[in-house]
Amino acid sequence: MKRRRRPTRILAAALALGTTLGLVTGCSDEGDPVSFDTPRSERSAQQQAVQQHKPGTRAPKTVFPTGPKASFTVHRTLDDGTKIGVTELHGQKSGFTGRVWVWAPKQYFDPAYADSGFPVLITLPGGKGFPTNYWTGKGIDLQGNISRWAEEGKSQPFIVVMPVLNPSAEFYHDGSDIPGQPKMGTWLTEDVPDFVRANFRTFGSRDGWAFMGSSSGGFAGLKSVLQKPDKFKAVIASGPDTVPDSPLWKGHEAERQANNPEKLAAALGRKPDTPAYETYVAFQIGTKESGLARIRAFMRTYTKGPLKTRLQVIQDGEHNARSYMRGMNDGSMAWISRHIQGPVPSEPTAG
Repeated sequence: MKRRRRPTRILAAALALGTTLGLVTGCSDEGDPVSFDTPRSERSAQQQAVQQHKPGTRAPKTVFPTGPKASFTVHRTLDDGTKIGVTELHGQKSGFTGRVWVWAPKQYFDPAYADSGFPVLITLPGGKGFPTNYWTGKGIDLQGNISRWAEEGKSQPFIVVMPVLNPSAEFYHDGSDIPGQPKMGTWLTEDVPDFVRANFRTFGSRDGWAFMGSSSGGFAGLKSVLQKPDKFKAVIASGPDTVPDSPLWKGHEAERQANNPEKLAAALGRKPDTPAYETYVAFQIGTKESGLARIRAFMRTYTKGPLKTRLQVIQDGEHNARSYMRGMNDGSMAWISRHIQGPVPSEPTAG
């Protein structure tokens, strides 16, 4: 049976400049330098190590920025004054150089969380995924919605990281290291996380790392989490294919199968059903797009052992980011957030 091809068009509104108040000035500051640096509190490492985040448990390990520090410029300023920054990243492991956009929630700058890591959501677009990432756009406002959902208790206050998905607009690469091509799998799962750890407070375990993506980005996020469950714990995969279908795989069938979510899910399902392996996949699909039967078949076949799945069917939803935002609001974001480590406020100083 011929499978549908991923659409090459951008799936949502064009990027728009923010015109609301910034952290310092009242005018548009697109292109101005911006820093995500925050001061550490004076609490000792020993105090941090024993801080309790739940009764009877120890605080999760925070990894403070390791450097080298990237240079960011403002891409857009949100209504709450937080900013999306953009930089160019040269991947030390993949050798690929591309743009990455990053947003940190207001909680990240709150002194109460100065000693805490924050969860990371690597967010991938559909279409060609180059030279932009449409999840940065004001029309979709993923970041503003995450801020609102966090206030409502429906989401963790994620650091949202939005890299380019492909090395050019000519082909999609299935978020994989295809022989003879730029190593986009290594870029997404090694270089981008290394860059985040270099510049932001994160968590030392997989419990603080997740993917979200739509269409071809949904495939890449799904594949990445299933391929490296030791590094990532969850994914929201919206309208994805479930097998790799880049034309660049021609002549490389063994490598293609090594990047096949169906094969990877089967292997993960044979692991022990323990917290160390538990992996959470939230599928989303609209009633006005194809692929529902395929996703349900995937879930029936591979939801076993430590692989946990959930399906959000979006009434009247189409194959676009706006529909997938509705699905996240209606349950997908809350579900993965329950399984992802959140930031931990510092204990009040005695006296």
